[in-house]
Amino acid sequence: MGRGARRVDAATPASRDRAVDALRALAILGVVLGHWLVTALVPQDGALRTASPLRQLPWLAPVSWVFQTLAVFFLVGGHVATRSLASARGRGLSYPAWLRSRLTRLLRPVLALLTLWTVAAAALLLSGTSFGTLHTLLKLALSPLWFLLVFAALTAATPLLTRLSPLWPLAVVLHVDVLRFGLHTGPSWLGWVNVAAGWLVPYTLGAAWTRGELETRRAARVLLLGSAAATVLLVTCAGYPASMVGVPGAPVSNLNPPTLAAVTFGLAQCGLALLLRDRLRRAMSRPLAWAAVALVNLSAMTVFLWHQTALMTITAATLPAGPLPGLHTRPDGLGWVAARLLWLPVLTAVLALYWAVFRSCEQGTRHRRTAGAGTSGRSRVVHVHRAADRGTTTADHPVRRSPDRPEGLASDRP
Repeated sequence: MGRGARRVDAATPASRDRAVDALRALAILGVVLGHWLVTALVPQDGALRTASPLRQLPWLAPVSWVFQTLAVFFLVGGHVATRSLASARGRGLSYPAWLRSRLTRLLRPVLALLTLWTVAAAALLLSGTSFGTLHTLLKLALSPLWFLLVFAALTAATPLLTRLSPLWPLAVVLHVDVLRFGLHTGPSWLGWVNVAAGWLVPYTLGAAWTRGELETRRAARVLLLGSAAATVLLVTCAGYPASMVGVPGAPVSNLNPPTLAAVTFGLAQCGLALLLRDRLRRAMSRPLAWAAVALVNLSAMTVFLWHQTALMTITAATLPAGPLPGLHTRPDGLGWVAARLLWLPVLTAVLALYWAVFRSCEQGTRHRRTAGAGTSGRSRVVHVHRAADRGTTTADHPVRRSPDRPEGLASDRP
């Protein structure tokens, strides 16, 4: 493992900003761990239902502050996409070609997920599974798709967003919340405007990072402290929920759709992420840490899409053994929390199995061909990075170098 990590480290271009890859990996892993810690599937009225410890133990809300890291992913996504678009324009690449290359890897794993769950849903129906259980499972399994739809839409709109100030979508979120919670007026669908506007804020902040507007530590510090103060005021004085994720049965969710508190909290996270760039670069100079981050980035969408399925798999597989603490029991005490922490290694192992089966859907056929052509068993991560340095993958598959390679892995795609 040590030798492989050193090969990955040596094969990585010196110009690569490893902090960007580290932030993306931390954002994805934060979402995965957060979902595993606040989601329970419990038998109720003859069906499986979702439950959350945040409903019974509201003082655990700070857990959501640590693991609700989607804003950081959108920050990195906006930064990488705007750099990639500028590079593509410099090489004379058309917008449709650029967009196709970015969305292909983003959406390809979705087909595998939808295929498996279509078959699974049919099998569950034929076996007599209740509609309540099936609804719960499908909703949980397919919930990550909303994120991909929003991210894909923002990626497609990148040419229009390269110069847009984050203050504009932030103003939209503010006005929507004033109408919803302050004046209690407007149509019922008004809040869903914030699904686009809310995540547009960190995405355009990533574009501002590309423009060089967030390079100083002072800018990151102001963003962190100002946004954190605004979030505290919104929670303590304006009545927004303290939890930054949805809680089943709660009258208001900060995330579904995003509220002003969720957006200001996300901006605070982005400020912290920008402050940590130098420390992350130093940490990523360690070969083992960098190899782990590179591996997560190569299969980020696979990990994200299948983590809820991993939770449901182990929950369903152990149901015949009776109600197991932390898995089938109601999340109403610290005993459940402690038991769920003990289940995390098992959930990770099941997710690793799904990753091993479906990662090729994300990496594509070209990576499968190059992995078997002339690598002599060498790590795929090493091969990809060395190919980027040489400017080719194999004699038959030329790869153009571009200035935005530091934020990509095998190419300029996320």
